[in-house]
Amino acid sequence: MKKELMNLFIFVAICFIAYILFRNLNFKFSTREGMTTSSSTTSSSSSSTSSGVAGNAASYGATLKAATIKQQDMLLISKYRSDYETVILNLDDLVNNLMLNASLNVNPNNPYETLTQLSQLNQAKSALNNVMTFIDKTS
Repeated sequence: MKKELMNLFIFVAICFIAYILFRNLNFKFSTREGMTTSSSTTSSSSSSTSSGVAGNAASYGATLKAATIKQQDMLLISKYRSDYETVILNLDDLVNNLMLNASLNVNPNNPYETLTQLSQLNQAKSALNNVMTFIDKTS
């Protein structure tokens, strides 16, 4: 009798745990048939309004302007211009040396790796030139 009672208790416990698990999992069964897709207009419209499309553009622009002013106040470009220029010039020298080192260490069996690295370093030089132009423009 005890064994049967224990089996019954285990069965009830397993059913209760399964009930709790399936109750908390939000299965959404669709009753559509055929090759239809659910429309996602609500998700795309909510993401577009948060990024400044349509009627929200003015407040989004104001938010971007506030973030720009916060960055300008933090960086104080006019005060530390010469220090920033020194840092950028030193970074440019570092990138030049890294490019030379990569050029001198090309693996003849797989030159694509080194060429990719050189391309990325060249993009870094271009980015540094853009930053220098920005610093010169804001001062």
